[in-house]
Amino acid sequence: MRGCVEPLAIHPDVIKQVLTLILAGGRGERLDPLTRHRSKPSVPFGGTFRIIDFVLANAVNSGLRQICLLTQYKATSLMRHINTGWNILSAELGEFIYTIPPQLRVSDHWYLGTVDAVYQNVYTIGKVRPSYVLVLSGDHVYRMDYRELIAEHIAKHAELTLAVTNVPAADSARYGVVERSAEGWVTGYKEKPSLVGGDEITANMGIFLFDTNLLIDAVSRDASRQDSRHDFGHDLIPELLQRGARVYAHRFKSAGSKPEPYWRDIGTRDAYYEANMDLVSVSPHFSLYDRTWPIRSAPIQAPPAKFVFSGGELNRVGQAHDSLVSPGVVISGGSVRGTILGPNCRVNSWATVEESILMDGVDVGRHSMVRRAIIDKYVVLPPYSRIGVDADRDRERFTVTSSGIVIVPRDAVL
Repeated sequence: MRGCVEPLAIHPDVIKQVLTLILAGGRGERLDPLTRHRSKPSVPFGGTFRIIDFVLANAVNSGLRQICLLTQYKATSLMRHINTGWNILSAELGEFIYTIPPQLRVSDHWYLGTVDAVYQNVYTIGKVRPSYVLVLSGDHVYRMDYRELIAEHIAKHAELTLAVTNVPAADSARYGVVERSAEGWVTGYKEKPSLVGGDEITANMGIFLFDTNLLIDAVSRDASRQDSRHDFGHDLIPELLQRGARVYAHRFKSAGSKPEPYWRDIGTRDAYYEANMDLVSVSPHFSLYDRTWPIRSAPIQAPPAKFVFSGGELNRVGQAHDSLVSPGVVISGGSVRGTILGPNCRVNSWATVEESILMDGVDVGRHSMVRRAIIDKYVVLPPYSRIGVDADRDRERFTVTSSGIVIVPRDAVL
């Protein structure tokens, strides 16, 4: 899957000493109702993908072959997706992608936070016996070659290396803010502060590479603290800095053919919508078509997309502009613009869909109008439906975000 990307100057045996833990158990409350029936990492993205596919692609493309997904809430669809789309590694060579739910080995409760999720899996870490543990968030969209981070971690003799990138200071309440020296060492850390000066901040990306011994010691200490939230940002990083651990900040660089960094935390409904809409722009910041850094997903068994009716007296034209159209889609005399159509959607005659996200199997009835909306899987919109046209009417029936995006859940009454 590496395509034509030049390998980095890091020995393959070093990569084999890295265990990757992907935190994929988030409840995703800020994405409700899209997470009402699924976990956040399994939410569809970009038509044919799931959010989890992007971090998995980064790991596999970086040569990492020992991967554990730590699941928790509503994990069935995520586990099914991994089994059908990512069953590509060789157990005979010691490679694996495992989905691991809470096993209650060291406690009698579910994961209490990100740190506790790792602590409850120290048995798995001990079985693999890695030299390094890479901990990743399963709900971010970006391209990154983790080998650069690993190489820098080793060269700097760091005990913990975290990836950072610049974001607007106005968004500081959404991120962990990192203070770093001119040499790149982390000198201070604040989790989601409300007031930060300047135009930009250095943000924690939720990507952590630990020396294994430090990680096991740190999560074990955290487990004994009654006042801890058991969270990497709130608790573990400040604790390690206070104890004098060597914590380094790796400046994020995008992998693939596009040099400019792209990283999005799509944990909110508006952020999810905006990241999807970037994909249909003429020059997207994040391209799904970069063959040097491929992204795989579960295979879709569906025929090619079909556009029918070429006009005539009834002005019945099947057309799509500036859109992503997945396999199995039928645009039957409808008009689509600036929209992502998931697999097996249907847009019927004289219907118009604009700047929207339609997940798998959505059926838009004749003469309907859909604008700036997210329609969940298998929703059937009756003829003459109006979504995103009357804001007051939409709020009575559906979820409407702060920026006016209408979300129609699977169980909506239409």
